[in-house]
Amino acid sequence: MPKPTNIMLHKKSHVLELEFDDGATFKLPCEYLRVYSPSAEVTGHGPGQEVLQLNKESVNIDAIEPVGHYAVKLAFSDNHDTGLYSWDYLYELGTTYQDKWANYLERLKAAGHERQQAESN
Repeated sequence: MPKPTNIMLHKKSHVLELEFDDGATFKLPCEYLRVYSPSAEVTGHGPGQEVLQLNKESVNIDAIEPVGHYAVKLAFSDNHDTGLYSWDYLYELGTTYQDKWANYLERLKAAGHERQQAESN
């Protein structure tokens, strides 16, 4: 699997930019990373136990902490910091962004939730 060569947080636009050694570059919104956190709070403890994350439009990343040579821990502005984002998972989130984002928006709609306008910082 490709490994990141550069990770840059754009705090004003709430975007995490990732560059990988295969030349792939992804610009992933903090909201997207938060709602697809690999933590048990989001994924549950098994298939079908996923928890839809609401009101994350304005979430930002406060800190990025390396974990060994395989992952980072993202600390979000809503105090969520329990998910470890492996290089493989970040690459997957980048390559499947369009489909996963569309799925998230559909799940919000099905739950009767409307996204709010994100606050600018």
